Amino acid sequence: MRAKITYFALAAVLVVYFVLVGSRGVLLIREGTLITVPFGVAVLVLPLIGIWFLWKTTQFARKANALAAELEAEGGLPVDELVRTPSGRIDRDSADAVFAKRRAETEDAPDDWRSWFRLAIAYHDARDTPRARKAMQKAIALHAGHTTQA
Repeated sequence: MRAKITYFALAAVLVVYFVLVGSRGVLLIREGTLITVPFGVAVLVLPLIGIWFLWKTTQFARKANALAAELEAEGGLPVDELVRTPSGRIDRDSADAVFAKRRAETEDAPDDWRSWFRLAIAYHDARDTPRARKAMQKAIALHAGHTTQA
């Protein structure tokens, strides 16, 4: 719950920032000089890119959470079997061992979104965020009935 509150608070701050930046872009365009108009247009592009990125990230998180809820209802969420250091961090060797098991499961059932979801969790635990995101995207696509490259 704390992560959701943080996410929505940061998203709200970003939206306010986008509005402020956009208003500066409009002011630059209204200035009407040869220099300020292109700068104003460039400044307006930045909030548009930011809003698109925020939208895509929110959709990804929403779909991943829906998969997690469905997998939890089925009793298929992976059990936390990771060894942790005294400070609470995940032991790298433990994460690698769990990852190897999840990768083998995914190789055995490459069209099962559940195995890709669990693989994404294993990638995340192994601190490989780009691959975790790609594996989760594959799980989302398989769940939706589409196949994509992972």
